[in-house]
Amino acid sequence: MSEHSHQSIREAIRERLAAGEWAPGGLMPGETALAEDYRCARTTVNRALQSLADEGLIERKRRAGTRVIELPVRRAKFEIPIVRHEIEANGARYHPHILLNETMTAPDHIAARLRLEDGTQALHLQTLHLADGRPHAFEDRWVNIEAAPGMLEAPLDEISANEWLVRHAPYSSGDVAFSASAAAPREAAALEAREGDALFTIERTTWREESFITTMKLFYRPGYKMVTQL
Repeated sequence: MSEHSHQSIREAIRERLAAGEWAPGGLMPGETALAEDYRCARTTVNRALQSLADEGLIERKRRAGTRVIELPVRRAKFEIPIVRHEIEANGARYHPHILLNETMTAPDHIAARLRLEDGTQALHLQTLHLADGRPHAFEDRWVNIEAAPGMLEAPLDEISANEWLVRHAPYSSGDVAFSASAAAPREAAALEAREGDALFTIERTTWREESFITTMKLFYRPGYKMVTQL
């Protein structure tokens, strides 16, 4: 069996899609057949196909196979930013300050978000991200412990949950929402803001296949502006 990376298989399949080898809306060969074509492991093909599905070029359904999307839509990709990098890029010193670290039964709305069974324990974290000792962002996070093995022993006073999860609990999918929210007493106190101040807020949930990893809210100090590149 040849040594192929999933990236090289993905690009080879992409070329076949561009050449029209499989009709729009039509079924593609299965993973086993493609693995035989490229003389590689089926898991390698699986990763390549998932990457193309994430780009919006193909659609994968269990038991229904993989189809070429008739009108491909380029999907936006959003890489989870590491707050430490944001702060250090501005020349400031970063430190995560843990305000709350407890394992408890997840409330109903969190259990529903993380697809947890009733009564399941989850890790609840509240972290203040500091830049040169001043509040930069306040994070309220819940973690599915089973989906992030080792999280309970992580040195979260040295490495933030944000960074630890990016390194040790890779996700395959997620959803993210951006909004402005009025600072409640909790956020106002943490960020040295006034109650009712407008805070740039990110809500994000990530999962790997059918296992949900974490859901969180991140509130930035008043006046924060996000800048990104397309």
